[in-house]
Amino acid sequence: MPVETVDRSRLELDAEADRVRGEIDDLFARLLVSRGDGRDVLFEAMRHAAIGGGKRLRPLLTVATAKLFGIDRERALRAGAAIEAIHVYSLIHDDLPCMDDDDLRRGKPTVHKAFGEAAAVLAGDSLHALAFEILADPDTHEDPFVRSDLILELAKAAGPWGMAGGQMMDLAAEGQTLDLPAITRLQQLKTGALIEYSVEAPCIMARLPADARTPYRGYARNIGLAFQIADDLIDHGGDEGAAGKRTGKDAEAGKATFVSVLGPERAEQQARLLVSQAIEHLDAHGAEADLLRTLARFSIERKH
Repeated sequence: MPVETVDRSRLELDAEADRVRGEIDDLFARLLVSRGDGRDVLFEAMRHAAIGGGKRLRPLLTVATAKLFGIDRERALRAGAAIEAIHVYSLIHDDLPCMDDDDLRRGKPTVHKAFGEAAAVLAGDSLHALAFEILADPDTHEDPFVRSDLILELAKAAGPWGMAGGQMMDLAAEGQTLDLPAITRLQQLKTGALIEYSVEAPCIMARLPADARTPYRGYARNIGLAFQIADDLIDHGGDEGAAGKRTGKDAEAGKATFVSVLGPERAEQQARLLVSQAIEHLDAHGAEADLLRTLARFSIERKH
């Protein structure tokens, strides 16, 4: 791809990513309004975690995929906000002392450092509930069967068959030697399940049957793994200031990662192969899928 084309694609991706970040922040700001009572600290903690910072990869994927099917942007943003609410809740809980015990997230103090552990737990719980409240609202989709499918698939992606299950596998694996298939399976659940849902949600909203969603799930599965490899590379040798979080945690905890198994060079090669495969899944589409193609390419060239 010519350099000028790459530069233009990157600028377009950056502009859309900035727009989505602003729109998601605005939506959370409207949803998380204090009530002037004993819940004020809870709402403040939720806003601290949900507004500002973060890549917003998942809502960006949802909005970009929605373009393939002509889905209304506001509806796509609502679905993306629901996914981001689940993602943010998981970060709040993951940062707690009983989990990874982190004090920095998205360049800010973690929620339990800023508001205390009890408020952090409740903020995570409340964002989890908010995700399903958003999806159940007719503003997200007029068809109750579509809303039901959206809720069902997000519950699967967030629970023991998805993200939470992967997190448990990750905790259980500390200090153990895992091979590449085991790490791949763990990360497909821990990180990949929500990313896959981010692409599948617009397919559900467009009423695509399950078998027609296969190439989109394939795309999401590939970039989910590529994205995780990029995260592992950042944790292995990235700049903590640019990352907005503490790096080197995986090695300290004795966690097996793509980098620890493959080494940095082979891990980066594997990520690039996954990106190429992801883009191949979009062959049936033309220019309307260019944002998804660009997003795949640049998912492994980030610093945070």
